[in-house]
Amino acid sequence: MNLIETGIQKKLIRIDTENGSITYIHQDVRRNYNNPEEKVQAETFLKLILHYNYPVVQIKQFVSVKKFSSTGEADIIVYEDKEHKKPYIVVECKSSDVSEFQFTEAEKQGCDYAVSEGAKFVWTAKGNKDSYFEIPTVRPAERVIIPDIPQFGVTSLAPYKYVKGGIKQDSSGNIQEPLVEYQKQKFFELETVTESELVKVFTQAHQVLWGGKRDESRAFDEFDKLIFCKIWDEKYKLNDKNKFVERNEGEPYQFQIFNNETAAQLLERIERLYEVGKEKDPEVFKENINLTAEEVREVVKYLQRINLNETDLDSKGKAFETFTGSYFRGSFGAFFTPRTIVSFIVESLPIDNESRVLDTSCGSGGFLLYALDKVRQQANSIYPKHKTDTKQALSHYNHWHDFAEKKLYGIEINEQIARIAKMNMIIHDDGHTNVIAKDGLLDETELQRINAEFKHNSFDFIITNPPFGSVVKQSMSAYLGLYKLGTKDTDWLNIKSTIESTVRESQNTEILFLEKCYKFLCPGGFLAIVIPDGILTNGSMQYVRDHLEDTFRIVAVVSMPQTAFTSNGAGVKSSVLFLRKHKVKTTEKISAQKQNIKAELRTNNKYVATIEKWEKEKNTEIKKLEVAANKKNPDATKKEIAEQIKDEKTKLQAAFTDKVNLLKDEMTEKYFATKQQTLDDYQIFMAIADDIDYDATGRKTGKNELPQIGKELYKFIQHIEQTED
Repeated sequence: MNLIETGIQKKLIRIDTENGSITYIHQDVRRNYNNPEEKVQAETFLKLILHYNYPVVQIKQFVSVKKFSSTGEADIIVYEDKEHKKPYIVVECKSSDVSEFQFTEAEKQGCDYAVSEGAKFVWTAKGNKDSYFEIPTVRPAERVIIPDIPQFGVTSLAPYKYVKGGIKQDSSGNIQEPLVEYQKQKFFELETVTESELVKVFTQAHQVLWGGKRDESRAFDEFDKLIFCKIWDEKYKLNDKNKFVERNEGEPYQFQIFNNETAAQLLERIERLYEVGKEKDPEVFKENINLTAEEVREVVKYLQRINLNETDLDSKGKAFETFTGSYFRGSFGAFFTPRTIVSFIVESLPIDNESRVLDTSCGSGGFLLYALDKVRQQANSIYPKHKTDTKQALSHYNHWHDFAEKKLYGIEINEQIARIAKMNMIIHDDGHTNVIAKDGLLDETELQRINAEFKHNSFDFIITNPPFGSVVKQSMSAYLGLYKLGTKDTDWLNIKSTIESTVRESQNTEILFLEKCYKFLCPGGFLAIVIPDGILTNGSMQYVRDHLEDTFRIVAVVSMPQTAFTSNGAGVKSSVLFLRKHKVKTTEKISAQKQNIKAELRTNNKYVATIEKWEKEKNTEIKKLEVAANKKNPDATKKEIAEQIKDEKTKLQAAFTDKVNLLKDEMTEKYFATKQQTLDDYQIFMAIADDIDYDATGRKTGKNELPQIGKELYKFIQHIEQTED
């Protein structure tokens, strides 16, 4: 039961859903509940009664107040008496959507009303952010920032608001008694929030740091640092020796505003958290916090009440992904894999807590998080009583946390996006230390300098969506020659002497990632990769398909709709390719079979002799043309003769080329026909997904064919493992 439902039950408010109105029963005032500001007003009113224990008879709403030469209306005034003669607290309410400037103006207005009425405290609320002020009784009457307003019957201000074990409303709407209090002032526990509320808090807190003050990406980096501090503060207490230790019941959280404290002192406390956290996780952030004390204080006002660790994992994960996804699409033009596709890929594969899983282009960590969530769900099934049984709780935690910490890995070339992936993992508790900011196409020794676990031939599953269309140039990336697909082999139908493979001038990243994933996988490991359809269909990509045929058992091809990535900024038609890595002996066998087929075809069809014969015939005809032209004009030079026969010579060369190309086509057809008869045959799962729950604009369609395809594909993969092994 939430706050509004509790207020209805206790007959403090009444809501008419038909006409969208709310009635404050004690004052018998009816208002428009469809107004977002009214929702904040209602919740704040109920908090004064249910959380702060003020009698409803001492609260008055919509109070006419004189402000200098004009008249205004205070949203709520709390009085010290039932007769409403002694104003005590002025409350100003605003919609949660108002800007920072509008909120600041509301703070000023509330303080002006308090001075005019002679009230001692001001509370400015907008649902996802609160600010509290004390109005001194002596001049100058400058407002003083305080951590909270006093509760009913309390005369002294508490040193802070939030402690472990403080006031918390349970699922029935009852207010749990806090474990500690300060001179009768009861402290509050941190709140869990909804996905939508968290998205709004993240967005507006980020706006405090951006808002034209600095580059958007810098603002995002700084905001990430503060989230990092917030998460660590919820988990641990920082002791006098700058070590993280367990926080006892009744001890305050540090990521909040304290009484009698300047913004600089708050910043100093946050920086201590950050520095110690940085030592524990040096790969998360390498720079110091670069914000003003006032900026940090405003962000703290947004985040201090929220319990990020206790908020539902799925809700906060979606919230963070929604927030970061919209930001990075706008800031970098980058696009991330839609969740319906991510979910489909992860659910189609038999990943469990013993699997080593890698994403070679992990972006913000979507594939990693879904793999982690899959293992968490498995833990829920194995340990169904983990929420009530201590022994099961420990086993449940170890089941998924060991997977996150030791089996889940990611590589992301963009350092900023890599930090987002790390933060995403931290929010999900966690596995972030196995996400590295590097070019995933580098040699394994380069990657192992950061984390020794990035070994070739060691991963059971790779799930990834590599960047499309990016080009690696040999002149810029010396590692191109390390890849078979980064080199060019001599065409088997080339009759000239064999030429060694040469390094290509450039190669598309998605092609190189196919080979890199092969290198990372252990024999029998599975790769699920999003690729542009051109790799599957273009004639120029046959060498790529040949390489895949040599190195992988092709498991499935699932075609995505043209609009799959349109709403995320890309319009390339794509498919999800599922592959299983062959054992080395299998690859050697297939390669040898192909080479034998080619050699036999060249021999049996007298390929070289035929072309040499045709070339000799062509050269003979050209010689005849030269002799005839010379007889006709004996005084002509060689250059003049060549000019005279140029057209005829070109026709002969074209006819020769056409005959050779036709023969090559015939040989190629024979090769594919013979190869199909020679190589081991197996089934391939094929599917076309026309609807995946959203259209080209990103709007929901309500129809998603991928879950059903995924179920059938999962069965198919199980069948492969059971029979082909």
